[in-house]
Amino acid sequence: MESLSYKTVSTNKATAHKEWVIVDAEGHNLGRLATKVAMLLRGKYKPSYTPHVDCGDNVIIINAEKINLTGNKLEDKTYIRHTGYPGGQRELTAKVMQQKNPALLVEKAVKGMLPKNKLGAQLFRNLNVNVGSEHKHAAQQPKAVNLNDLK
Repeated sequence: MESLSYKTVSTNKATAHKEWVIVDAEGHNLGRLATKVAMLLRGKYKPSYTPHVDCGDNVIIINAEKINLTGNKLEDKTYIRHTGYPGGQRELTAKVMQQKNPALLVEKAVKGMLPKNKLGAQLFRNLNVNVGSEHKHAAQQPKAVNLNDLK
């Protein structure tokens, strides 16, 4: 009997080839940026993608304060949280959140596009969002990625 000349290989934690990439958020729309960054974190752009393994890259986002929101989203989009006490529901608009902490705006958008399980929590730890063009990960020698080149 002839044997197969190919075999499906699943990536595991030891064989995953993780890289550091840097993404400049300036001039990008929030949702479009978040989907592509989530796919980079997942590893879906790699041929060795395995759904149940953290095989994606570590992503650094710079210039988070220069992100665009289209239409009236700056005034209309609300982020709701609850303190845990009766009557403790709090609301923030995207405009207020962008003034207080623009990095949190990008983090929430990316986190919402990751799986809602332990793998998603692990993938979210590979994301670093910075306000301004400075970041503390120069020692990892990140590669610059142009999001317009990704599909």
